[in-house]
Amino acid sequence: MSAESASAIQKSQVDLLDFIDWSGVECLNQSTSHSVANALKQGYREDDGLNLESDADEQLLIYIPFLQVVKLHSIVVKGPEDEGPKTVKLFSNKEHMGFSNVNDYPASDTIDLSPDNLKGKPVVLKYVKFQNVRSLTVFIEDNQSGLEVTKVQKIVLCGTTVETTDMKGLKKIEDGH
Repeated sequence: MSAESASAIQKSQVDLLDFIDWSGVECLNQSTSHSVANALKQGYREDDGLNLESDADEQLLIYIPFLQVVKLHSIVVKGPEDEGPKTVKLFSNKEHMGFSNVNDYPASDTIDLSPDNLKGKPVVLKYVKFQNVRSLTVFIEDNQSGLEVTKVQKIVLCGTTVETTDMKGLKKIEDGH
């Protein structure tokens, strides 16, 4: 693959924010005053004063359904140097996960976030594992310093929508018998 085609693929990636089904978004173990909207929603996530914070311990489990099937290319997880997430496990199309069964399933991808990632550097995912994504479960297992509270300033999911077949555009094949 030439460098030109690789960069063309990059340019086609978009922020999948508009394709999130907000009515179905859930976050387990979030602080009531620092909810998942602070990290995911436009306007909120750009404000460094707003965070998603864990409540009882450092773990967070976020379920993000999409309005249509997407291909996920990369993720940005921004957070503070000490309380920012460290180990993040992503699960494609796994519904109804809880802390009791999250380790029962193999993750589609596991990310170990670096200080650069926490400042906003995207993490490119195992693209083949995220081709037909209807929902994404994000399990934040721990944070950088082993503290009780994990803070997430911003989550951005980058990818493309899966084009559906336009049935009108297909030509009817005449039976020549």
